[in-house]
This record gives sequence, structure tokens and C-alpha cells, in this order.
Amino acid sequence: MTTHPSAAEPSPLAASQEGTAPSPPSAAAGQLESFVYDDKISRFFMVAMYVWAIVAFLVGLLAAIELPFPSVNGGIEYITFGRIRPLHTNAAIFAFAGNAVFAAVYYSTQRLCKARMWSDALSWLHFWGWQLIIVSAALTLPFGITQGKEYAELEWPIDIAIALVWAGFFGVNFFMTLVKRRERHMYVALWFYIATIVTVAILHIFNNIWVPVMSGTLIKSYPIYAGVQDAMMQWWYGHNAVAFFLTTPFLGLMYYFLPKAAERPVFSYRLSILHFWSLVFIYIWAGPHHLHYTALPQWASTLGMLFSLMLWMPSWGGMINGLLTLRGAWHKVTTDPVLKFFVVGITFYGMSTFEGPLLSIKAVNSLSHYTDWTIGHVHAGALGWNGFMGFGMMYWLAPRLFQAPLHSVKQASLHFYLATLGILVYVVSMYIAGIYQGLMWRGIDENGALAYPDFVETTRNIIPFYWFRVVGGLLYIAGALVGGWNLFMTWKARPAKYDEPVHRAPALKDVPLHEEVRPKSEMVGVLEFAKKYDVWSTMWWHRVWERMPVKFTVLVIVAVVVASLFELIPTFVIRSNVPTIATVKPYTPLELLGRDIYVAEGCYNCHSQMIRPMVAETKRYGEYSKPGEFVYDHPFQWGSRRIGPDLAREGGKQSDSWHVLHFEEPNVWSPGSIMPPYPFLMDKKADFKSIPARVNAIKLLHPGDENFDGYPTGDEAVAHAEAQALAIAENVKTQLEVEPGVEGHYINPDGEVIDLSDKQAVALIAYLQRLGTDLFATPAEEEGTVPATETPATAGSDGDDTTSNAAALLGQAQGGR
Repeated sequence: MTTHPSAAEPSPLAASQEGTAPSPPSAAAGQLESFVYDDKISRFFMVAMYVWAIVAFLVGLLAAIELPFPSVNGGIEYITFGRIRPLHTNAAIFAFAGNAVFAAVYYSTQRLCKARMWSDALSWLHFWGWQLIIVSAALTLPFGITQGKEYAELEWPIDIAIALVWAGFFGVNFFMTLVKRRERHMYVALWFYIATIVTVAILHIFNNIWVPVMSGTLIKSYPIYAGVQDAMMQWWYGHNAVAFFLTTPFLGLMYYFLPKAAERPVFSYRLSILHFWSLVFIYIWAGPHHLHYTALPQWASTLGMLFSLMLWMPSWGGMINGLLTLRGAWHKVTTDPVLKFFVVGITFYGMSTFEGPLLSIKAVNSLSHYTDWTIGHVHAGALGWNGFMGFGMMYWLAPRLFQAPLHSVKQASLHFYLATLGILVYVVSMYIAGIYQGLMWRGIDENGALAYPDFVETTRNIIPFYWFRVVGGLLYIAGALVGGWNLFMTWKARPAKYDEPVHRAPALKDVPLHEEVRPKSEMVGVLEFAKKYDVWSTMWWHRVWERMPVKFTVLVIVAVVVASLFELIPTFVIRSNVPTIATVKPYTPLELLGRDIYVAEGCYNCHSQMIRPMVAETKRYGEYSKPGEFVYDHPFQWGSRRIGPDLAREGGKQSDSWHVLHFEEPNVWSPGSIMPPYPFLMDKKADFKSIPARVNAIKLLHPGDENFDGYPTGDEAVAHAEAQALAIAENVKTQLEVEPGVEGHYINPDGEVIDLSDKQAVALIAYLQRLGTDLFATPAEEEGTVPATETPATAGSDGDDTTSNAAALLGQAQGGR
């Protein structure tokens, strides 16, 4: 195999010589430029990486404990599973992995380009801007300020900040450094950095196009996409956030740091080219495999499956290229903790990129989707691939950045073994739990009935595996704490003043340009096509691209955009993809407010709203979901996991009072449930003042929609919501009066009598009672004045004019229902 032509330059055998380059014989001393690398920015990003790693792992541990032991949150609303799960994922992805990527990019780019970063100011704006974004996430997500889209939960002001910091500070600084570089050819790691920066910018911007809710009482927005289109956009973003935030930059990290640690050149130059371009083009198509058997058109998810299967080949090409770089250096793995982390990290990459295509196969996905198998898969990638590569990079960088010997090789090895054992316990327990869940959910007995009709039966059976998951997480965190101590002690041994060696190299314009010459095929007795392929396969043409960063970047953008457009445009322009349903109407103002509360509480992290067309699911939940049911869902709430049952047909299944009591003590009303209690929903007031702003934003997203004719707006919308809330509150009161041992209004656990008519609980109940009912509505019901959930309250008013007046007002304002 051939090696990368420039591999020897970025992978010198002596660490003390890294980044320096001998002057070309033709360059006179006066032509050389002097420069100093900015290692301070890499130090800061590396420390930030580790600080946020501990935070992310601890939040994840709390979330893991809350599954088998939901009452551990003590009823505190800010640390319920639904709120801290997105905090954990954002901290792990954007804080831990993000800072690891930046530390790697800033360190390696300068040395690969033989140039200091173009702007120190942009470097520091990037660092502090990114840390402020992370802090903003920590200050908003626990408070329920979220867009409700996985991996894209952060609200619109933070979205703008991300775009500015990523593209404006980081992107500009990186690309200007490429332009001002002193090394002619761009090494393979830079290719992956280019793909990361431009693709993440595209993904973030186009997935986060929204209409902000302009209200003084909240930070809120609605995506311009709804239902099927929103699901398609979200998983185009979500899967490729994994591809271009958690894969391509870490591959760049691998291609730079692994050869240095092994003191060997990259195994194959040609393989790196094939790996890169096939990965960039194919990965972008794979997102729809997250939506098998949903309301998404089947052609879209099938296309996603086919490209996911093709993705296995370039992914394993990268793994092979990484592991075979260690040829002749495997003996070092037994003693060098850096290589231990890298080898296991790359192995997890290979395992995850085999498992991903496997899970994309429809037959397998029908079993695995919504189960903890997916959770095991995700953590194998995040903690196994990203975590181990980040830790390996840290142990290699720490002595160089702190200019002191690593405090303890033994502690580094202990970190490795604890983390390895922890991640294995974690993922194996989740694999078993996931397969267990899938088989129980789809189990049918000999009479054609569900073998396990009660969803909670499954939950009870997997609780032991959740405790194993906690043990695995504790081991992983213990290893991270050992590593943190090792890093801290290495930092303490740093010199009083860091040495900043001055490097010298000629400017790029002073380096002679040697044009690549098309080789000639030496093959004889073959077709002309074979000769042309022989010449092409030498990859000489790619050497031309490697000295043209602008052209290279444009080609990456074209590959990403073309694949994206072929995938997305049909879903948006072909009307038959989302046929309308006449009885599906916009949510009432109170239902809209309740839906926003549902999103804020992160209920989508535990409940799906998508019944797949499978016998077991239709028997358990009801009629399968149709694309036209979700045209007013901004954002969609199909979910990706079922810790609790699907809610797509929840409307009318339970009484309003049942929902109130279930919020208060879920395990009492659903024995075995691991849903945390939500007593604060009966205490917190609903934000009626913001309803006009919410309504205006939703109407803006549906211009010309006849279903909004007569829809209440402004003060009328508030009155409508208050009337519906009062009707539900009276309904709860009436129902509780006939419950044994309960008299009068709702009484909270402290014995206080609570009027629910202005509380969040009634808004959420209004939304839950609406779910799935439109599909079965008749034209007569469509024109009716009072939703089904309110009818019992009116009938049971016992002469109290309050309820009847509320129903009358509700009927006058119902218009669009």
C-alpha cells in the first residue's frame, strides 16, 4: 500500500521537532518567515473538554438513576428525566466532544499549515463564545426552554449564537489559516476538518429555521416545518450531526494523532481518499432510516436504508486505515496508554459503524426502534469512539501543551481499564434490555392476542438492566475522574513560563510549485478503458485538489448539498407524500399551550406519538398513524424511544381526573411505571398572556389555510383558552367528587385545595385529550362546540352556572375546531 505523500511531515519521529520543517534548499535565509504556534488556545479547549466531560457524565448518571428510581428527583421539576436528558446529550456532544474537536483542530491545523491561526482574536471569541453557549444550554434546558427536537433543543437566541460562533469565528479563522498556510498540500486531517465545518453549518442553519414567539414572558419558537417534513429535516440533521460533528472531526483527529503516537505514517493514502469522499457523499443520505414504518413515505426510508448499508464500506475503510497504521508498532500498545485508548476507540468506531447499517435494515429496525438497543448503540459511539479518542488525544497532548511529563502512566492505564469495563457493562446491558423490550412489545400468543398487553410489564422486566447501566456509568465516570486527576497533576508540574519556540518556513508564494503530471499506464494488452482506470486509480488528480483549499471546500459543499436536495426536495414538493385529512384541524389556543408544556417537559424523550403499521402496535395502541395527522405539529413529536407507552391515540382513553392524579403519583395509577411525579403541574400557573403570540406564530406558518378562518386570536384566544381550562377544571372537580375518599376540588399532597382552572395541568390535559381524536372525528363533531373531554363537565354541573357559561363561551369561540 502507498502512504500519504506528506505523512512524514505531520508525523515526525521526534516530538521535539514537530511543526518544524527544514528550509528548502532554494530558499535563502532572508525569505524565511518566523512564527510561533498558539498552544494556549489548545490548552484552554482541552481543559474545557475535560471539565464539561465530568459534568456531562454526572448528569447522565443522574438520568440513568432516575429510570429505575424515578423518585430520586424529589419532585423537583428542573431535574426530571425529560428535562435533564437533553441537557446530558447536549453536554456530551457539544461540550465534551465539541471542545475535544476544537483542541485537536487548533493544535493540528497550525502544524499542518506551518502557520499560526489567522486571528488570535477570533480564536478567543470562539472559545469564550462556545463556553457561553454551553452555559446557556445549562441555564435553559432545565427550565423547559427547548425546541423539542433531539440534538437541536436549544432555542432561537442560542441558535443564532451557534451560527455566529461556528461559522463567523471558527470557520473564518480556520479557512483564512488555510489560505495563509506555508505548506502546499493539505494533509488528510484537514480534509475532514473542512467537511466538518461547512456541513455542520449547513445542517444547523437549515434545520433551525423558525418563527420566534414574540412574547415578554417566554423564549419560544416554532420550526417552519411540520409533521412529516419536520421529521425528515430533523433526522437529516440528527443523523448527520452524528456524521459531521462526532465522526468526521474525530477521523481527522485519528489521522493526525494516531500516526504521531505510533510514530508510523498513515497506512494508505488511496484508502484515505476513498474513505473521505465516499463518507461525505453517502452519509448525508442515511438519516431517513430513523423513520422506518412511520408516516414518512416508504421510498424515503428505504433510500435511507440503502445508503446506510453502503456506508458500512467507507466507515470500515477508515477503521482499517487507522488500525493498520499501527503495523510494526503493535508492541507499543501494551505499554502506551495513548495507543490503548486509540485502538479501543477505533474498534468501537468499527463496531458502531457496523451496527448502524445493521439497525437500518427494516426487519431489524422493526425490533430495535424505540428500544434501549438504540441507546446502547449511541453510547458505544459516543463514549466508546468519541470518548476514547478524546482521552487518547488528551494524554498525548497534555505533556506537550503543559511542557511537563505525564503525572502517571499507571493512572492513565487505570483510567483506560475502568472506562473500558464501564462502557462494556453499559452497552451490553442496553443491548439485552433493548432486545427484551422489542420481543415483549411484539409478542403475540396463540390466540392472536398480545402476550404482554400491559406496557408496564416490559418496564418491570428491564429494571435490573437499568441498574447494570448505572454500574457501567459509575465505572466510566470513575475512570474519567482518575484521568482528571492525572491531567490536573500534570498541569501543576508545568514550568513557570511556557517555552514558545520560534519556527521558520518560507511563505507559500516562495515555495516552488511542482505541477502534478498525469502518469502513463504501463499496462499492455488491455482495453483503453482499463488503461484510463489504471491512471485514475493512482489518485494523481487528488494531489491537485489538495493544494486548492477553495476548490476542495466547494467540492465538499456540492457533494453535501446535492445529496441533501435529492433526499429532501421530493418530500417537500410532492403533495401526495402528505395527503391532507379533512377532519384534522389546528389545536385550540389552550391545546397549543398544553402542547408547548408537553414539549417543555421533554415528554418526547419517553413517549412516542407514532403508531407503526404492525399488528402488535395497532392491537396495543390503535389505528396506525397517517401523514396528514401531523400537519399542525410544530415541531413533530414522534419520538425515538419508548420508556412509556405511545400517546398517538391517548385522547379520550382516560378521564381528566385520572390525568391529574397520574401527574401527581404515576406509580399509584400505573403500578410499575417509572414516570417521575409532576406535582408542580397542579401548582404552576399557565401562561395565558402569551397565548396570542403563540397563536399568531402558528397562523403565520399556515398562510391561506382555511382551517384558521374564524380561529380566535388576541384577547379572544385568551378567553377561549380560559373557558376551555375552566371546563376541564370543573370536569376534574365533578369526577373527583365521585372518587372514593375524595371530596370537592383537587387536593394536593399537602392537603391544600387547588383551583386548577389556571394551572398548567389543565392545558396539558387539553392537549393529551386531543391526541389522535381528529382522525375519527365526523363532520358533525367537527362543527361541534365543545371537545369530547369537556362534555362530562358540562353535564355534571349540578346547577352551577359557571360551567355552563364556560361551555357557552367555548362554543362561541370554537370556530376552527
